[in-house]
Amino acid sequence: MKKKIQSKLLQWFEKNRRDLPWRKTQDPYAIWVSEIMLQQTQVATVLPYYQKFLKTFPTIRSLARAELSQVLKIWEGLGYYSRARNLHQAAKTILNRFGGKIPDNPESLLRLPGIGRYTAGAILSIAFNQETPILDGNVKRVLSRLFAISGAPQKTGKLLWKYSASLIPEGHARSFNQALMDLGAMVCTPKNPLCSKCPIRKICKAFRLGEPEEFPSLIVKKAIPRIEAIAAVIQKEGKVLLKQRPPKGLLGGLWEFPNWGLEGKKDLKRFLRFKIKNDFGLKVKCRELLGPFQQTYSHFRLTMNVFNCEAIGGGVKGRWKWVPIQDFDQYPMSRIFRRIAYATISSSTEV
Repeated sequence: MKKKIQSKLLQWFEKNRRDLPWRKTQDPYAIWVSEIMLQQTQVATVLPYYQKFLKTFPTIRSLARAELSQVLKIWEGLGYYSRARNLHQAAKTILNRFGGKIPDNPESLLRLPGIGRYTAGAILSIAFNQETPILDGNVKRVLSRLFAISGAPQKTGKLLWKYSASLIPEGHARSFNQALMDLGAMVCTPKNPLCSKCPIRKICKAFRLGEPEEFPSLIVKKAIPRIEAIAAVIQKEGKVLLKQRPPKGLLGGLWEFPNWGLEGKKDLKRFLRFKIKNDFGLKVKCRELLGPFQQTYSHFRLTMNVFNCEAIGGGVKGRWKWVPIQDFDQYPMSRIFRRIAYATISSSTEV
């Protein structure tokens, strides 16, 4: 059965493989970048970012020597910014410890920030054609159906890794692992799988049972909490107050407007004036509401009430920076703060 799976998948892949830019190279650096970008992000979203990233940072050396803010700016809008920070840090490590060459062994790869077992397996198999298993979302689904493994992948991972490793044909790891990925993306989809087009349907246990969509079992997601916040666009002589977030943690290294969480506050302008005076030492006039802005993150939904404010006295405490409005594009921001920045530019132009 194993040889049938191998031969049929490789034949199918030869005719049906997706035409993707990272498939046109065996450069470990380019493959590494693509795999990091593809974590929790769809291919269509990644494509323009991948091209722009490699154009800006064509080598590990260029990435390692760049400022973090440059890397975050190129990454802006792709989300999950810890991936960009890890890429940057790992590039420095590779340059300093491995002479700028990505190591070709799992022990060294797994010590690099942002590289786990799947990413290491993808790099080793695709870039170096080593017989190392992979297990992304697509592959988990294919294997769960192929062998009718019940239970959520989070609980069956050990068994799925075992199957993934056992199926790799000698000398063909690169093509076979990519074939598993493509089969999951193009045919063995989460809903309404195209079983009639599957090259291994006659071997697939879930297909024979007549219930492929029952595998793998899904864990019911918890309701995402809603968080309300307030932010201030504080202007002074054509400049606006911004601050860079700490390098670690949620949205680390990105720039933002002053903001605070809200817990049942009713007089928003009064609350905002108090917080600005208390935290920054500034006296302000709170003017019009720029509007509520919303953003959904992986673990919560954020609604941010944003006011235009004018600084009328006092000095600034802490690590804040007055930034000219026309220079906003030079500062990497999260999606919600970028929209606020555009709204600020628009409102200042209208005035």
